Amino acid sequence: MTTNASATELADAWKRAHAVLPGGVNSPVRSFKSVGGDPFFVDRGEGAYLVDTQGTRYIDYIMSWGPHLLGHGHPVIDDALREQIGRGTSYGAPTLAEVEMAERLVRLVPGIEMVRLVNSGTEATMSALRVARGFTGRTRFLKFTGCYHGHADPFLVAAGSGVATLGLPNSPGVPEAAVRDTTLLPFNDLDRVRELFAAEGDDFAAIILEPVMGNAGMILPEPGFLEGLREVTEAHGALLIFDEVMTGFRLGLGGAQGRFGVTPDLTTLGKVIGAGLPVGAFGGRREIMSQVAPSGPIYQAGTLSGNPLATAAGNAQLAWLEANDPYDDLEALGTTLVEGLLSALRDAGMEASGVAMGSMFGVFLHPGPVRSFEEAKEADLERFGRFHRAMLQRGVFLAPSPFEAGFLSVRHGPEEIDHTVRAAREAAREVMDGTL
Repeated sequence: MTTNASATELADAWKRAHAVLPGGVNSPVRSFKSVGGDPFFVDRGEGAYLVDTQGTRYIDYIMSWGPHLLGHGHPVIDDALREQIGRGTSYGAPTLAEVEMAERLVRLVPGIEMVRLVNSGTEATMSALRVARGFTGRTRFLKFTGCYHGHADPFLVAAGSGVATLGLPNSPGVPEAAVRDTTLLPFNDLDRVRELFAAEGDDFAAIILEPVMGNAGMILPEPGFLEGLREVTEAHGALLIFDEVMTGFRLGLGGAQGRFGVTPDLTTLGKVIGAGLPVGAFGGRREIMSQVAPSGPIYQAGTLSGNPLATAAGNAQLAWLEANDPYDDLEALGTTLVEGLLSALRDAGMEASGVAMGSMFGVFLHPGPVRSFEEAKEADLERFGRFHRAMLQRGVFLAPSPFEAGFLSVRHGPEEIDHTVRAAREAAREVMDGTL
């Protein structure tokens, strides 16, 4: 489809998409099902903007769900990709670029002494769990409701009630046996973690969590929560896994673990280390990672792991970030954005709360503070959908879900923030007036 497609052509494109793709999309959130309205087809990205096939420009606060820290089409990334394409796209054999990326991750991420590159965040988390189970000889693990760790079977569970309810599958096709060893608790509830581990801690291979939740909106750990998890796991011989697929290099060069000063045993990373190309990684203490094949007996493999295009783009972005360290400026920009959004929403009569950290931000239609997924679900989800549609009409593309963080890039600036806040004032009034 070409730019400036007509409405008729757009409708036809969605008809074609629905005929061959489940729901017309290749990932559920793209369908806008949770916010209503019609998705658009992207034609191109330009800096802080997306341009759809009808020629409409949107300020992009998704940034491909995190990896585009330098924005769309940054010359550093484009040049690296063009250079690599001339040498080939995949070899199935080692490259020095893989070694360079591994050395960079070991240098920058506190918890990584050795690392394995993979192809996605989901692959990273499922591999990290396998390694934790293989290293400890245990099978049970604890995750927190609202923390998303990809779509591997053990992670697709729904929260239950009680002190520590064993998970039940919340997706058809996931057998109960796959989640029998998954235990769920609310995020930020350290007392219940301590109670669980005091009774059954020696059965657990690991605790896995997003150290800052980004898949339930943006929820920060309360003071002492991460430190408490570190103490509990050490006391019981379990491993602490930080899923930094979202927070890695988004909160700072050292990720959340560098920001909060808590070092996990294993870390997972995702597409941010490939500047948007399909890539992931899991790494941790040398004694643990040395158990991964071919050094040890825990098997993991991938034909396209360490893909040269992904490592070229990723090394270029990470080198730029290391040289320029833009995180203070990004956090200041995010704070200005959140303060402006909250002012616009509250002035229109909505309850709202939010936070910014590093290059991430989040806003809830909830009085706050929001400390868990259970509290996030108390936000006004229906009103958020209307607000999302009103913002889209004004050229602002927020995540099409009330349970997702937002992302800034170095290409966002005061002009984009000002436009967004002005749009939010108009959109909020329209929502509250009932005209949308």
